[in-house]
Formats: sequence, C-alpha cells, structure tokens
Amino acid sequence: MQILDSYITSAPSIQNAIDIFKGEWASSFPGFLNFVDAGKSNLFEDCRVSWAAEKIGGLQGKTILELGPLEAGHTYMMEQLGAASIIAVEANQRAYLKCLIVKEILGLKRAHFLFGDCVEYLRNCQEKFDLCFASGVLYHMINPVELLALISKVSDRVFIWTHYYDAEVINSNPNIAHKFSGSETSEWDGFRHTLYRYEYKDALDSTGFCGGSKPYSHWMNREDILSCLKYFGFTDIEIEFENKEHQNGPSFGLLAFRNILQQSEERSLSKFASLEDLDKLRYQFQLFKMEILHWKTKFNETKTELEQTQFKLNANLAELEETQALLQANKAELEKKQTLLQANQAELERLIKELKNSENEVANIQKQLLILKQTIAAMQSSKFWKLRGQWIKLKKIFGWGGEEIL
Repeated sequence: MQILDSYITSAPSIQNAIDIFKGEWASSFPGFLNFVDAGKSNLFEDCRVSWAAEKIGGLQGKTILELGPLEAGHTYMMEQLGAASIIAVEANQRAYLKCLIVKEILGLKRAHFLFGDCVEYLRNCQEKFDLCFASGVLYHMINPVELLALISKVSDRVFIWTHYYDAEVINSNPNIAHKFSGSETSEWDGFRHTLYRYEYKDALDSTGFCGGSKPYSHWMNREDILSCLKYFGFTDIEIEFENKEHQNGPSFGLLAFRNILQQSEERSLSKFASLEDLDKLRYQFQLFKMEILHWKTKFNETKTELEQTQFKLNANLAELEETQALLQANKAELEKKQTLLQANQAELERLIKELKNSENEVANIQKQLLILKQTIAAMQSSKFWKLRGQWIKLKKIFGWGGEEIL
C-alpha cells in the first residue's frame, strides 16, 4: 500500500468514514442510518442495554464505566437513555478508532473513549460509577476473576454478558470444541475456581478480530461466575438472555447488585443467624480486606516516592554544598590573583617610570653628542685645523719627530 492510497477524492460522507474499516464492522447502524453499509449485528438497538437500564431504574443522570465498547453501539444507546457520562475503555486499536468514527457520526457528547487495557485501568481507578457495563468482555480475559474483583471496587452494580463453559454443550459443538485445550484449577484473592483455556486460532488472522490481547483466553463455568460475583459482594443477581445454543458457546446476561443496606439490616436483625449471613459477612470482610490492601499499596507507593524524593534532595544538597565549596575556593584563588595582579601593576608602573627616566637620559646624551659633533665639525672647518694638517705632512716628509701639538 502506498501513501496516496490513504487519500479519498470523493465528497465527504458517512460512508467514506465507515469504509476506512470496510468489511471489518460487526454492527449495523441505527435505523435512521439504514442506508449505510456496515455490519449485521444490531448492537445499536440491543435489548440487553434496554433491559439493564430498566432494572436499575433508568440511566438518566447516571455515571457509567463501559469495558470493551467495540464499535460504540451500546455507548450510543446509553447516552440516548440519558446517562450523565460514559467512560468507555477499549484495548483493540482498530475498535477504538471505529468508536471515534461513531462518536463523530452520531455526535456523542457525554461519552469519552480511552485507548488502553481495561484491567490496567481498573487497577489504578479511584472513581466510583453508578454502573459498570461489560458486554462480551469476561470470556476474553486471561484472569477473569481479577476483572470481577476489580469491578467490585468501582461500582455496586454491574451488567455482564458473557459466554461460559459447559462441557456437555461445548463437546457437542464441533465448531468450538477443538478450540479448548484443557483446564486448570486456580485461585485469586482466596476464590478457588476452574479456568478453561480457549485458543483463538484462525480468528487471529482476521482484521475484524475483537478478542483479547493474547492468543488465548480463559473461560469460566456458569456456577463459578455466579459464585465469584457473590464472593466479591454482589449479593443480588438477575439473569436474562441465557442461550445454551449460541453458535459461539453457551451464554447469558446478568445484572449483579451489591445491596449494602440489606446486608446491614440483616446483620442488625440476626448476627450470624445462618450460614447465608455468615457468607455475606465473609464477602463483606473480603471487600474491606481488598480496600485495606489497596490503600496499603498506595501508602507504600507514596512512601517509596517520598524516600526517592528525599534521596534526590539529599543528593542535590550535597551537590550544592560541593558547588559552594568550589565557589569559595575559586573566590580565594581569584582574590590571590587579584593581589598578584595589583603587585604586578605596581611593578609595571615603576618600570614604566624608570623607562621614562632612561629615555630622558638617552635624550640628554644624544643632545650632548650632537653638540660635540657640531663642535668637531666647526673645528675641522677652521684655518688652524687646515694648517695643522699641512704641518703633520711636512713632519712626515722631513722625518721630524716629537709630540704633536694640537
């Protein structure tokens, strides 16, 4: 593919935006957009969203955390039903971009899409939501129990639609039976359960793949899913949309509530009145334990950050003291050099003075020399000097000796 293949020359249209991912859409758009060509699933008009909304008294004014929005079909429905805000976390890059396309096409105003792993988001989430909506997510997890535990920390209500493992049903379906490669007993935060490994296989070759981030995931059986929700404090569970004949494996939808008020009333009426009450208390204790561990972890992280900051401050202080000592040494050296410079300056001024005196003396000598030269020249030009010269010649001729008289 060349870069120019990414350009389009026709006028802007909804279909142009959808065709960026042509052939990859799972969802068909709402009825008023039935002229666009996308997918086939009615995720923009999904009765599961309507059912969940009705069960919690509507979505008007509620805050929602949506895990795995896929193509924003459910997100659109929840905003239409009056949700105050929707945080939707999507880990699949192509699905995330499709969500942004939908947001633009349908003008979503109260939905905010985040690109990242929902488990990592939940591990660090400090917010509380009126509802967590997780449709088609649980069976794509490597550790589905951790996901349920994390959800229990951010909301007292959760809607889940998921596939689950049923050996009899799955073994009778050759289209999916070969994708299961074994099982293992596992434990997370005290909850023991069985995980069934599901291999994506050829589905990984599709650009429309919408599974998990690994080549495999772990399914849970129906009983473990319900027990896990109760273990982490969701005491009231309503089940709907169960379909053991689903082409991709048995599935069901559920809405789970944490009824804190009811738990409090029951403990007041009869403390440890039954094993059921004891189980509820154990679940609540587990929640408190998780909360304590959470804040303990935060405290340790903060403590570590403070220690690191203190170490950096001490290192900076030592460096500052070293710099100050160096500055003081440099100052002393500078003062020493300034003193030496002043001494040199005084010596230079003395030498300049002596030089000027010497120059004056030389000038006087030159002046006197000039006078002597002039005197000699005057003498040499006189008649006496000429007669003297002739006298010396005569003496040489006649061989006369004696001292010469000037």
